[in-house]
Parts: sequence; C-alpha cells; structure tokens
Amino acid sequence: MISYELSPQQTQVRDVVHWFAANEIRPISLIADEQKKVPDDWLQKVNQMGISLSMSSFGEKKSESKKQKNHERQGNRLGVIASEELGWGDCAVALTLPGPGLGGPPIQHSGTKEQKERFLSIFSREEEPKWGAYALTEPEAGSDVSGLQTTAVKVDGGYILNGQKIFITNGKRASWVVAFATVDKTIGRAGHRAFVVEKGTPGFSCTRLADKMGLRASETAELVFEDCFVPDENLLGGEEAYQNKESRSGGFRVAMKTFDSTRPIIAAMATGIARAAYEYTLDFTQKELPRHGTHYRQASQLLAEMQEKIQVARLLTWESAWKGDLGKPNAQEAAMCKAYAGKIALEVTSASLEIMGPYGLKDNLVEKLYRDAKIYDIFEGTNQIQQLIIARHLYEPYGLRV
Repeated sequence: MISYELSPQQTQVRDVVHWFAANEIRPISLIADEQKKVPDDWLQKVNQMGISLSMSSFGEKKSESKKQKNHERQGNRLGVIASEELGWGDCAVALTLPGPGLGGPPIQHSGTKEQKERFLSIFSREEEPKWGAYALTEPEAGSDVSGLQTTAVKVDGGYILNGQKIFITNGKRASWVVAFATVDKTIGRAGHRAFVVEKGTPGFSCTRLADKMGLRASETAELVFEDCFVPDENLLGGEEAYQNKESRSGGFRVAMKTFDSTRPIIAAMATGIARAAYEYTLDFTQKELPRHGTHYRQASQLLAEMQEKIQVARLLTWESAWKGDLGKPNAQEAAMCKAYAGKIALEVTSASLEIMGPYGLKDNLVEKLYRDAKIYDIFEGTNQIQQLIIARHLYEPYGLRV
C-alpha cells in the first residue's frame, strides 16, 4: 500500500530540489520567458553543479534480485516528487535542464546493454551540457500514433529515414534523438521502429524553432530526415527485438511504455504549476484584500477548491509512480493523473487570475503560469486521448473495445 508520508530519502529529494527551484530557477524565470531562452551561462553553471533532468531516475539504486527490486525501487516516486518542485519553479527552465529528458526512458526500457552505455553515459561526464530528445509527433500523427508517416527503408548496414517531426523538446540542441518511423505503412503498428539518430548525421536537420504562447524559454524544434542513413546498431533494441511474433508492434510498444513513465512526470509538473499559482494567489489575498470584503470571501472559496484539486492531482500521480516502481501495469493510472493534473493546472491558474484581476497580468508570475499551463493539457497525449485510454481499461474486463 502506498504511504502518504514521505520517506527520509524522498523528503531529502523534495527539499533539495525545492531549494534549487526557489534559489536558482525562480530568479531567472521571467527573464528567460521574456528572452525566450535559458541563459547559456546558467546552463553551464547547473551542469557543473551536476544537476540534470533525468526522466527515469532520481538517485535510484538498482537491486540485485527481482524481489528486492520490487520492494526497493522508487525511482518513479522520486521522479514525480522532484518534478513537482521543478514545475513549481518554472517548467520551461526545468525542461531545458541538461539530460536525456524524454529520450531517456525508451533507451532505458528497450535499449540493448551497448546502447544504454553508449547513449546514456554521455550525461555523466563532466563536460559541456548535453541533451537527449524524443521525436514521435508528426504533422499527420500526433494523438493517432498509428498514422506515423516517417519511413525507414532497410538497406545494407542500416536504414534510410525520410520524414518530419514537430514539437520536439530540445530537438535542435540534442546530442541524439529517439525517432520513430515505419518500415511498412500497410501493417500499421507492426511496422513501427524506434531509432537513435545522432546529431550531425547527414540528412538529419532542424528546420525551425517554434514561437509559443507558453514555455517560451524551452526549445521546441521541427526536425527533418532526408535520406538519412541510420546504422543497424542504432535501431533501439536491435533487429532481434522485432523478429518474433511476440515482438510485433515493438516500436509502438516502446512509445506506449515511455508514456507510462513520462505521463506521471508531466502530471507532477502540472501539479507544480498549479501549486505555484495557488501559493502566489494565497499570499496576494492575505496582503492585498480587505479581510471582510466580498472579494476576500469569494477568493477564499476559490483557494479552498484549488487546494483540493492540487491534492487530488498529487495523489493520483503518486499512485501511478508507485505502481510503476512495483513493476505493475500503470497505463490507466498514468493516463488518469496526466489528464486530471493538466486540467486542474488550467483551472487553478485561471482562478488565480480571476482573483488577482489586473494585478495578475503582464510581468507577473501568475500570468506566465497561466500561459505555461495550457500545454500540459496537450502534450504527452491530449486530455481526449487520456480519456480514451481510461475507457479502454474500464471495458477491458468485459471483452469490449473502445
């Protein structure tokens, strides 16, 4: 059973990350948003501090036996605890922290031993900041992953990739990108493959950086593959991972398994956004509003509702992370926490602006949080897609499909 009381290790992670968010991230938050860029000297500084964004583990130690692993593993829980604090600080800056980012989980879950060593070890070296990225979304394949259009044609020694990816976080600066393509469009998910495409590969380029409403300091790239040769050793999991009948839809499963790990992280960040808006607005009401006025009473009611929603989002996220740590299926829980947290981030930031009125507008943290919150209802699967996943699990015991 999940405990509602944090362990000493979890408490330490929360406190350390909160200190970092309050003292290092918040001071540059509005500046980075205005300049649409996290300062390079700041990134160099945090890299030298040994701080990176790893979506798969925050100090988790591997256990020797499966039994020990099930009882001791808590990387997912540590990840969501830390991510809420980073989201509280500034999500755009947090997403720009050096590290494998969303590209880490698919390599960790599905890569060969050689691939894990080769692609993940670069983040442990004390050099220049490095990033990884995850490239799935396309102009014609966002929520419907089965509509993947990027092609991978087998040739001697590797594959030739052709296609386009959009909305890729850290896509331009990344040292490598986990990119999805199909070897045969006519067989749907069974044709999907995942490749690790390294920066500088001929035929692989970034054509545009998006100008966004929110998360403006975070790099969002459009990537293009034009007769891009990717060697066999960069096929995630290797050829054998796609050969037998049980491995059909292997590339699709890599994408879905990644979402089971990353959706709770995204939910935690959305919860952090909501909490930041709630705390800022609570402080505003205590300092600026007359105690016995109508506005104060209305604000108090909205603040109480905010706190309820934030707590529910946090507990849903913790449950999903807890099941992931135990090695139990958590696709439904991951969808639930992501859908709910993304929705309440919008509701809470909107209510904060309603309470603060003109004080919450331009050059104010709450206005920025409001703009940032919208994407958390969209990326890693829209709210509608999460509802579809939840519905499928509801009907599964009855042998029905949605």
